[in-house]
Amino acid sequence: METKSNKRRLKEWFSAEELHEESKKWFSELKFARDEQKFLNTMVKDYTLDIIDSDMFKSVQPLVQSLNQSEKDLVDLFKRVQLHENQLQIMVDDINQEKMEAAYLDTHNDLSMDVSDYFMKYRHTKNLMFDIISKVIKHRKQKRLLN
Repeated sequence: METKSNKRRLKEWFSAEELHEESKKWFSELKFARDEQKFLNTMVKDYTLDIIDSDMFKSVQPLVQSLNQSEKDLVDLFKRVQLHENQLQIMVDDINQEKMEAAYLDTHNDLSMDVSDYFMKYRHTKNLMFDIISKVIKHRKQKRLLN
């Protein structure tokens, strides 16, 4: 119980401008992640035959599924951040609505944690995917050198 009130006190330090800036930062990061995911999908498609040929298909398959889940989660986060940004007016309308403002700050905090969790999972998947694609490219070069 006590920690919840501490969180609420900490959240009151944020101005509406700071909340807006953080939401814009999330948007920017999510857009970049969307572009990265397109790139990763293209890489997987371009190297599919090499992945199958190098016997890495079993290790790539769960990563592709994880990447697909990341894409779905990204769409959900985009919508939630957009809705949250649209509701920022609650904080700047000069009307004292303590419950609604507290709910907005709670939502902001929850969204902040969800965005952070998303990027932690996404970066892990992305790093594993790059490692595998790097191995596939090396395998392809070795194969080319031997022929």
